[in-house]
Amino acid sequence: LVAVGRPACGPKAACENDDGNDAERREALLMQAGKGAPDAGGGRARADAPSTEVTKHAAGIPWEYAPAPEARGIVTIAPEYGLFIGGQFAPAADGRLFATVNPATEEPLAQVAEAGAADVDRAIAAARAAFDDVWGPMPGAERAKYLYRIARILQERAREFAVLETLDNGKPIKESRDVDVPLAAAHFFYHAGWADKLEHAGLGPDPRPLGVAGQVIPWNFPLLMAAWKLAPALAAGNTCVLKPAETTPLTALLLAEVCQQAGLPPGVVNVLTGAGQTGAALVAHPGVNKIAFTGSTEVGKQIAAVVAGTGKRLTLELGGKAANVIFDDAPVDQAIEGIVNGIFFNQGHVCCAGSRLLVQESVADAITERLRSRLSTLRLGDPMDKNTDIGAINSRQQLDKIQELSAAGDAEGAQRWSPSCELPKRGFWFAPTIFTGVSQSYRIAREEIFGPVLSVLTFRTPEEAVTKANNTPYGLSAGVWTEKGSRILWMAQRLRAGVVWANTYNRFDPASPFGGYRESGFGREGGRQGLAAYLDA
Repeated sequence: LVAVGRPACGPKAACENDDGNDAERREALLMQAGKGAPDAGGGRARADAPSTEVTKHAAGIPWEYAPAPEARGIVTIAPEYGLFIGGQFAPAADGRLFATVNPATEEPLAQVAEAGAADVDRAIAAARAAFDDVWGPMPGAERAKYLYRIARILQERAREFAVLETLDNGKPIKESRDVDVPLAAAHFFYHAGWADKLEHAGLGPDPRPLGVAGQVIPWNFPLLMAAWKLAPALAAGNTCVLKPAETTPLTALLLAEVCQQAGLPPGVVNVLTGAGQTGAALVAHPGVNKIAFTGSTEVGKQIAAVVAGTGKRLTLELGGKAANVIFDDAPVDQAIEGIVNGIFFNQGHVCCAGSRLLVQESVADAITERLRSRLSTLRLGDPMDKNTDIGAINSRQQLDKIQELSAAGDAEGAQRWSPSCELPKRGFWFAPTIFTGVSQSYRIAREEIFGPVLSVLTFRTPEEAVTKANNTPYGLSAGVWTEKGSRILWMAQRLRAGVVWANTYNRFDPASPFGGYRESGFGREGGRQGLAAYLDA
């Protein structure tokens, strides 16, 4: 169903600046579509006359979607959540709690236990016992059965997970529903298939699990990051202690319920909620054999310093400042969609976001104009509405960072543009933003903003594009848009990035390894390479 009016994020209705003749013509059209104008015989208009919506569209008034909210009642949020240790939920040893809120409304969702050092000790002891007695000795084919069960339950409860993810994180429900949950299930399915085939993975004749894995995940993809970490570790025969971000703990705790439902042996997966101190205690604990961290480069450096010399295995998936490179022969419509998906997907809360747009000078003005037109159609608002494209920023702290760096772009002389958006009065919101006239020295071109902000730079030759794309301390991802396959390969060989997408962006598959180098970290997640990080081979 549609209702006509002004878009939630976009240009004003076309009729606002019409002359009198246009206004009269539109009024006549609307009257005909409404009660019906008299026909030649004095009766009303024919039954096959255009509908009101069709006539209004013909009159130049833009479409607007009617509200289409997802039902919140599909998920039950408990008033209080405990830690998941040894297959059971229990309060923190010292009874401490913290609140998790809905970033779209600032509404408190639940009180969650905050794990301390004693809780970390208990979780690692439970994981070690499960590894020594049950999970480590278990044949791979038996471990695979549990992973398949988890994957199937995720699919069965997909709507519940999607709603909870959107409420706790702020991302649009269509992204939680169509990307996060299906891809999380796919990771469990994929790694279940490897559980009894590890000796055929090309990692040595007798690969063995490492032991207890401590895993610290971020707030931008809470469920998906949990799946990225847990699935390969479990398939390889390790047990896990997972620490979700303090602003988005709820889907990790629901995943713990799924582990119970799947009959996973106690202690194989443990979930410790809390803030940075909880993660620090987990990383430093001598009972952990492997640390996997996804998050900021600053924290990653701290973790690397703590782990150095301890003998623990470590993988880090950190920040990025990816370049999305558009050549003059790129398929324009496809490239525009790729640009939008590259930076505005998940409000720009993506480590591999294409936050630097490098456009060949000859087409820069045309691409920028088309991009502005496309952004004017994006809908910002209630993340629970199925029509929403841009949801809420995850936290006040992150919103402050985005606003600070955007203000720095203004101060340094870049030209800011955003579509006409009415931001909700409550919650954490930032309109999709484009900066043009950006120099490589500007902070918005050097620092990871982690928000819906795009910096546009230009280049003349492929060599200049490579030089500018590589002018960053990061090395996580890049995109190339051109019709020439030879140019794609030439660029991919020279771009210092762990992942290079060609004529697409932000495409992920469990079988494809993902990761970076330099200040974007090291190690890979996904594919055989991701399994190797959890095996002694």
